[in-house]
Order: sequence, then C-alpha cells, then structure tokens
Amino acid sequence: MGLLDGKKGLILNVANDRSIAWHIGHNAIQHGATCGFGYLVMGDADKSLRRAKKSIDELGISDPFLHTCDVGSDESIAAFFAAAKERFGTIDFLVHSLAFANKDYLKKEQGVFTQTPREVYSQACDISAYSLIALTRAALPLMPNGGSVVAMSYYGAEKVIPGYNVMGVAKAALESTARYLAYDLGEKKIRVNCISAGPIRTLAAMGVGGIDEMLEYTPKKAPLKRNIDADEVGKTAVYLLSELSSGVTGETLYVDAGFNNVGL
Repeated sequence: MGLLDGKKGLILNVANDRSIAWHIGHNAIQHGATCGFGYLVMGDADKSLRRAKKSIDELGISDPFLHTCDVGSDESIAAFFAAAKERFGTIDFLVHSLAFANKDYLKKEQGVFTQTPREVYSQACDISAYSLIALTRAALPLMPNGGSVVAMSYYGAEKVIPGYNVMGVAKAALESTARYLAYDLGEKKIRVNCISAGPIRTLAAMGVGGIDEMLEYTPKKAPLKRNIDADEVGKTAVYLLSELSSGVTGETLYVDAGFNNVGL
C-alpha cells in the first residue's frame, strides 16, 4: 500500500531525468499517485518538449499528461490547468519545482549582485516566487477537498551563498510566499510547504556560479559528511504530499545532510 494511493497531482517543471521534479514524480508514482507534468520552454520549443517527453517516458507512464506551462504568463497557466481539469477532474497536490534568473548575474565575482538590473531582479522574483501564487490560485478550483502544495527552495534564501545572488532573493520571497499562502488557505484544508534541498547537479544548478565549490564544500561541513541526491528530495516530497504530514504547513524542511545546522 502506497502513501499516495488514489491521489492525483501536478508537478512542474520537468526538464530531464535529473530534475528534482522528475525524482519527486518518480517517488510519488512509486507510492501510488497519478501525476501530470508541466514543462517550461527554454529556447528551442521542440528541444524542450523532446527532453521533457524523454524524461517522462522513463517513468513508465502510459499515456502521460505532459503540457507546456509558461509560469510568466497567466494565459499559459490558465491553459495548463484547463487541460489538467479535462484530464484529471480534481487533484490532491501541486509541486512547484522551478526557478529562473539570468545566469549572467549568477556569478561569484564581487559586485555582480550590486549590478543586478531591475528587469533581471523582477524576472527572477516573478518566475521563481510569484509563480507559486499564480499556480496555486489556478489550482484551487481543482482542489475542492483540500490538498498539499510543495515548493523547492535552497539555503541561499536564508544565508548569502556567493554566486547565488538574485536567486537567493527570489527564493527568500518564495519561502515567505509559501508561509502566507499556508495561512490564507488553511481553512480550505490546503497545506503549503517548502523543501530546502542541498546543492544537486541539475540542469538548472549548472547555471549558478560556484556550484562546483558548493558540492565540494558541503561534505566537509555537513554532519552527514556527504552531498544529498535528488531521490532523497523526492522521498521528502512524498511525506509532505501524504497524510503523514497532515499537521504540517507553512514550513521549510531541509534536505541538505544537516548543512544548515552548522555555523563553522
């Protein structure tokens, strides 16, 4: 018997089989969930679709729900959820595993953050944080019986991580957004939480300056003396999506081998 037997949910954003979203989907399916997936077009639309489709095919789902969703567009979000409603009727959970910032401003060089243009700052916060509001709002009509929303964050939301820069600001906004949504939606029996994962070598992470140093430093400092893998994040997501966490909302859970607990 799986922890998510009979539950249906949507997971955004799957880029490839190394994506945290992919691992969340894999673990959710292993626990009995029916999952639909969204993907973001990055550059070449056909290439983005092929890459996302290949990763979903590896999950072994027959006739998968895979639909593009530009989270910077209310029209695209509406089209995504209209398609999801037609396919699933109602859902029990929503996973927000996506972020974006101009990689030219995700560098370790001193002064890069100070030079962040207004449009780069606005875009990072819009795509990485406001999208949690937009997606959750669009999901509400599909969640009449309540449910769970999970978003992905990182320790750079709380402490300065050189090279993370404007993405750290956006993740701080994301965590705060999750807390306010948790308060707003509690009466609707919808829980909203974040997972703060340690550094993982995903496609998105490779655009962050200093990612190699993060991966090298974490095992030296973390109590578990190692980096985490994306599957561990997927397992934690299953907990937050399931009834095992029925009393948990507005929280940020760390899956970082204990890195956040150590001062020096």
